[in-house]
Amino acid sequence: MIDSKVESAIEAALTAFSKYSSFDATPFSSVIDEVFDSEEDFMSKVALLDEVFDDFPQLEVLREVFFDLLLVNFFSADVKKLEEDYLDTPEWEAIEEETLDRGTELLNLLLYLNECEDEDIEPGLEDYLKEFLLVDEDEFQDEYRIYEPVIAHQVLMESPVAEITKVANKLPDDSELKELFYPIMCFFHNTEPTEEAKNSIAANAIEVEFDMAVLEILISFK
Repeated sequence: MIDSKVESAIEAALTAFSKYSSFDATPFSSVIDEVFDSEEDFMSKVALLDEVFDDFPQLEVLREVFFDLLLVNFFSADVKKLEEDYLDTPEWEAIEEETLDRGTELLNLLLYLNECEDEDIEPGLEDYLKEFLLVDEDEFQDEYRIYEPVIAHQVLMESPVAEITKVANKLPDDSELKELFYPIMCFFHNTEPTEEAKNSIAANAIEVEFDMAVLEILISFK
């Protein structure tokens, strides 16, 4: 099964990637949809998805965010076909262990946006940090460490996107949010950007094809 929001996100990401790169990724929407929609188990789908990216290295930059989408799709659609407590089973625990080094922090944000929809609330940066990631709680200090650049620069929500670029460029290379900082902050800066606003975000982007693909994923999930 494929969740309708995930399907829209795949198409939006590949369309944006194509617009800002020299590689037309739009034909891959149907190929990736087939992977997500197949009856295979989760790890088989991971292998199939990796095959697509192995065969087309032009798309490599999107590999891990598409893994995030595959996982969100599993939680939203595939898990409905499994027993009720599947996510508590040793089988799923083994899968989590095997995929520890896969994906990005985009997964947390996509799960948050799904929760916002379920609870009919508008997504906001402070709400994401404090109510979803619980960065103020002592037992969630890993999240605090990862999101420290975001926590420290919430004032950017009141600044032009060019200021987000400046901060993003200064993040250390070992920051887990190095690649995602710009598109995530731009999304929270304006969760419903006009075409003019998107053009400004693209003009100030660091890796424009990646940044705009991630931004379109987030917009399609809101």
